[in-house]
Amino acid sequence: MPDYPSGVSTEPLYHEWWTQHRGDSPVVATAIHNGHVVRGAAKGLLALSDVERLREEDPFTEFIIRDFPNRIIVHRSRFEVDINRPRSGAIYTRPEQAWGLKVWNHEPPREVVETSLAMHDEYYAMLEALLAGIERRYGRFVVLDVHSYNHRRDGPEAEAAKTEVAPEVNIGTSSMDRVKWARVVDAFVEALRSTECQGRRLDVRENIAFQGRGEQTRFIHERYPDTGCAIAVEFKKFFMDEWTGEPDLEALGAIRKLVSSTLPLLVSTLGADR
Repeated sequence: MPDYPSGVSTEPLYHEWWTQHRGDSPVVATAIHNGHVVRGAAKGLLALSDVERLREEDPFTEFIIRDFPNRIIVHRSRFEVDINRPRSGAIYTRPEQAWGLKVWNHEPPREVVETSLAMHDEYYAMLEALLAGIERRYGRFVVLDVHSYNHRRDGPEAEAAKTEVAPEVNIGTSSMDRVKWARVVDAFVEALRSTECQGRRLDVRENIAFQGRGEQTRFIHERYPDTGCAIAVEFKKFFMDEWTGEPDLEALGAIRKLVSSTLPLLVSTLGADR
């Protein structure tokens, strides 16, 4: 596994699935694609190198959400099991599920697949229990589902994706009742747009590169249609070199500060500031 710079991210031992922090707030932040670890039985079957996997994972997203009292960081790689896909597609068995990449040297045995899918099952059982507790305490809640995405897919020296289709921050809202949660989402988007980050304002747009159709947001809106607002927040990897994995620590610190600054606003717009 590649080394992470001190103070940014450290990965746990292979047997840890996720870390959950529970605090006194109606806002939850998650970094479910941050993980890089693959357990031994599965890793021996992978066709991808650590570097190839890291390129499609979301490193440093856990750093961005560290100031949230409620947060979940998944430690397993999406290439073992993808928490943000439906259970039936959580194991990438075909290249078209994984950006054209051949993930496995050969099809993983059923027992390997089922062991990995058990984590998927347990994650959503944990998430439902966590959110039910927050709902009891506050009545309503917001989940910021934080991810990152590549914009230099043709190579480190190739032209980056055009800004028209690759905003620095993409807000995904397609799985929610957008009218019901307009007050919360609009305030959050405006806060990200209007607050300076490293001396400038970021390009923040809604449903451009991604639409927020991941399994986690879908699950939350299905289970908590009247009380849960799950917002997918995708950062373009302008805070790192997506080909080497090297971070820009100043940019990461600025993003972390920007995102955490929205906490009081989110609480206020929910009407849950008890």
